[in-house]
Amino acid sequence: MREYALVFLIAAAVTYLLTVIAREIAIRTGAIAEVRDRDVHAEPIPYLGGLAMLGGLAAAYLVGRELPFLSGSGPFVFRDAGIVLIAGAMICAVGVLDDLFELDALSKLGGQVLAAGFLIVSGIQFNFFPQPDGTQFILDPTQGALLTAVVVVATVNAVNFVDGLDGLAAGVVGIGAAAFFLFSYQLANLNQVTLATTGAFLSAALAGVCAGFLPHNFHPARLFMGDSGSMLIGFVLSSSALTLTTQFSGTEISQGASGSQASLLPTLLPVLLPISILIVPMADLLLAVVRRTRAGRSPFAPDKQHLHHRLLEIGHSQRRAVFIMWLWAALVAFGTVLASLYTGPLMWGSLAAAAVLTIALTFVLPIIHKPHLAVTEEA
Repeated sequence: MREYALVFLIAAAVTYLLTVIAREIAIRTGAIAEVRDRDVHAEPIPYLGGLAMLGGLAAAYLVGRELPFLSGSGPFVFRDAGIVLIAGAMICAVGVLDDLFELDALSKLGGQVLAAGFLIVSGIQFNFFPQPDGTQFILDPTQGALLTAVVVVATVNAVNFVDGLDGLAAGVVGIGAAAFFLFSYQLANLNQVTLATTGAFLSAALAGVCAGFLPHNFHPARLFMGDSGSMLIGFVLSSSALTLTTQFSGTEISQGASGSQASLLPTLLPVLLPISILIVPMADLLLAVVRRTRAGRSPFAPDKQHLHHRLLEIGHSQRRAVFIMWLWAALVAFGTVLASLYTGPLMWGSLAAAAVLTIALTFVLPIIHKPHLAVTEEA
């Protein structure tokens, strides 16, 4: 656990320091988020935060290879992590081009598919799918590749959609990464195997990257992550879950949680977690597609009716709206993980209490604590 904590701190510190350089590069190259009608920030803000995030991940990878416990683990840990890092650099490069030149949606989708394809040809993909009777259905390479591409691309675009307020995407993904670290670490512990896994390593590094970026990105933001950052962290989050299925079988995952009896939920978690963590932004994405197509517009056409805009409309300040969406992300992510790892009335009671508190804060706070100043927001 101490080495994972060090990986987290290295990723956070390097990302925090590199944001200064990334901001200067963005200003010099003209990668600036101008104020548009649909935006909620009040002045131009530099992009390219993804460069700092990529640097933080690379630093965590290099340091992790030298740590006594992690470096002594099986070769698959850093092999798989290295593949994810290379593919992450590919998708970050596509995001940098978009931050500089505003690529069209199909070009960005092509870059996302290319990065997912690199994972697949490198052997990182879903290999099994659980069945209701507790057995597992082994996916053939085509089925596994298709499922992998769908989950990765959906997660990348969901994070991109949720990147609408200062600190929102970094906080949501950081919370999701922390939840997945808990699951990966505890899964290995319950299976009584090595605690050095790619999923735990990548999620610890990703949580650190998000933590290091937030001081520069929280309202009022000095730097936006841009597509270079949102696509990168969405990609690494989904890839962390993918690596789990290459290192554990479905039976080990299901029997490792909540005792020795097989359970379907933990077996499904590598597929469900990236989606469950991002259920709010993915719902936002789906609603946006329906809303725009019903209006006769392209599903990629921008508007100002996302969920975070609705929170602002009902009376939340920007910081409070971000905090509320962090709470929802934590409720879903940690709720899914805890329900997979533990059973009993205490666990369910805790989740119910957390849900009631989150709902109350979402709808009661705007009534009892309205913001006193006009809100100037980010997009």
